Formats: sequence, C-alpha cells, structure tokens
Amino acid sequence: MAHPNLARPSPRVLEIAATRKAGPGAFITSWRNVIWLIVGLAALAYGWKVTQVDFVGLAVNMPKAAPIFTGLLQPDIFAPTMAQAPFQIGAASAEPSSVGVAGGTLTVTPGAIMPGDRVTVALSGLRPNMELNLYLAEGSGGTTPIRVNKPGDKAQGLPPVATDASGNYSLTFPMPMTVATGTYTIRVELPPGTGGWQISDTFRIAVEKMIETIFLALMGTFFALVVSIPLSFLGARNLMQGSPIGWSVYYAVRTLFNVLRSIETLILAIIMAVVVGLGPFAGVMAIVIHSIGAMGKLYSESIESIDPGPIEAITATGANRFQVVLYAVLPQVVPQFLSFTMYRWDINVRLSTVIGLVGGGGIGFILIQYINLLQWSQAATALWLIGIVVITMDYASAVIRERLI
Repeated sequence: MAHPNLARPSPRVLEIAATRKAGPGAFITSWRNVIWLIVGLAALAYGWKVTQVDFVGLAVNMPKAAPIFTGLLQPDIFAPTMAQAPFQIGAASAEPSSVGVAGGTLTVTPGAIMPGDRVTVALSGLRPNMELNLYLAEGSGGTTPIRVNKPGDKAQGLPPVATDASGNYSLTFPMPMTVATGTYTIRVELPPGTGGWQISDTFRIAVEKMIETIFLALMGTFFALVVSIPLSFLGARNLMQGSPIGWSVYYAVRTLFNVLRSIETLILAIIMAVVVGLGPFAGVMAIVIHSIGAMGKLYSESIESIDPGPIEAITATGANRFQVVLYAVLPQVVPQFLSFTMYRWDINVRLSTVIGLVGGGGIGFILIQYINLLQWSQAATALWLIGIVVITMDYASAVIRERLI
C-alpha cells in the first residue's frame, strides 16, 4: 500500500515513462511527436525547394571543375624559362635572328619580313618532348599567342606543343597582313627550371600581399586592444555594480560590445572602403570595429570571473576604485588578456584574407582578381600561401597561449 504522503506522478511523467518502456516505436503514438515530425519534414521540403538543391546537376557538371582543381594543384611558384629573338616587320629581309635558350638555340628566319610574308621559328638543342609556348611580343609589351598549350588540350586529345624526340621544334606561319610595322620579338616559354629556377612574379606578389595581410591583422588587433581594454573594465558586472550610474554604464558598454560584434566583418570592410577608399586601411578599420566588440566581451567576462578575495581585501584598506583595479584585478587578468589577444590576432589573420575580397587590401585583393580572370594556378599560389600562414599562426598562437596560462 502506497504511503498517503507520496505525491502522484504527473501525466507527463507517466507518458515519458510509458514511452521509454514501449521502445522507439512508441514515438509515433504521441500526437505531439507526430506533429513535430510533420513540421520538421515540411521545413526540410521547403528548404530543399528554396535552396534549389540539385545533386544530379552537381554530378553532371562536376567535370567542369577539372581545370579548377588542376590549377589549384599546380601553384605558380617558379617562373618559366624565357628567351626572345628580335626581328623586324615592315623592313627588307635580313639575316636570321638567333639567341641561346636553356643550352639550345632559338632562331627566327628571316630577321626582317613584310606583313603577309612567312616566318620560321626553330628551336634546337633542347630536351626531347619538352612542352613550350610561343608568343609574338610587341615593343610596347603586348603579346599574341602563336602556339600555346591550353589546360583543356590533353583532355580533348590534342597533341601538345613540344619538341620532338631529338629536342628540336620548327614552325612556319604567315604574318597577318593587319599587323603593324615595327620591332617585334618571338618569345618562347619553357617549363620552370629548364634554364635555372626563378621565383615567379605571382609568388613574389603573393608573399608581399601576405605580409601586408599579417600586419593588417596586427594593426587592427592593436588598435582594438587599446580601445577594448579600458571599456572591458566598464563592462564588468563585479566592478560596476553598487550604484545606478555604474549599472547604466555597464549596460551601455555591454550593448556597444554586442552591436559591434554582431556586424559581419565583410560588411564593415565594404562600408570602410566607401569611407576611406579601397586598400589595407579599410581592412584595418573593419577589423578594429569588429574586434572591439569581440575582445571587449572576452576581457569583461574574464574580469567577472576573477577571485573576489583580493578585491575585498584591498577595498577594506580604503583604496579607491582605480587602486582596486590596479592591484587586485590586473594581476589576475593579465594572463587571460594576453591569451585572448593572441587568439584574436590569429582570428584576424584569417579574417584579413577574406576582407581583401571586398577591397580591404591584403592577399584577398589579388586572390579575387585571379579568380575573376580564371587564373587558377595563380589563385592556387595565394590559397596555398594563405593555408600555410594560417596553420603556422594557429600553431604558434596555441603554443604561446599554453605558456601564458
């Protein structure tokens, strides 16, 4: 016989107990669960329609991504070996023009032609079956492809432009009648390393922009640090409680932190690019604004979690609020502040690679240009460099944070 003072279980408790005893099949016996299941399926169906999910189209169009993946696996780090043989268009015939290239010879015959005449380009003494590209270069610096290897040629079964088994190559073609007279050069590009390894312009520019990106994040973090540390003390509950003015300041500062960190960095970068113009300073200001909210919140919460004992002890001696902060709060929060600052710099390095896509400077600025021009090998150079730097920064900041705490 049950004791009369024991409370009777509620119907909801009995329903849950019955469901557990009956097993998973009892889930559909509850009309509430059935309703929630229908709502969930309806949300998924609507989401499928709104987002236009099409896995069949993805599979069909996947071959289109082959040039992209191929380029991303072949970053442009080393420059191709180049040689240029000069000749004249619009002048009387002259002796063949000849220059050395990678232990071989590039010869243009004749050395001077008229528009519409035929010209012969010959390469000899090179490695067998070595791919090459030929261009007609104007004196102003513009180039016109003569015979080049394209990324999709192999997939289409087209033979490559390359030397034969003896290391020779020859091509005779008529010069178009529309070509202007003047001094031109026949430029040949051979694979990197053929005539010695040289760093490509793409890699050099990417390294310069990556350094700019790191310091962009550093300056943004520094300026945010200068602003957020004083504000964090005003946004700490345990320091501002006790008076209506203190509570008002606390809520105002916390609201400011929430507003600043709720605005996406990309949006801030676009706004600042309009205000100060395109460039790294716009990126710095975007990082500063967002980091003040994020760092201020972290700092103020670390202040709220300190041991109240030292505060009470120093307050009992008659110390003012500034002395309490200086001698009781700061010694406890400095390690956390340093750790949070390093962690935020690590985050800002990653953010600064993205805000460059909208004009905020750094390596993202050239990355979006490479992508827009479908220059996937050049884009791969920037992407690989970003990955290496971010991984290195993440490891270094983790080690430093571990030693600080």
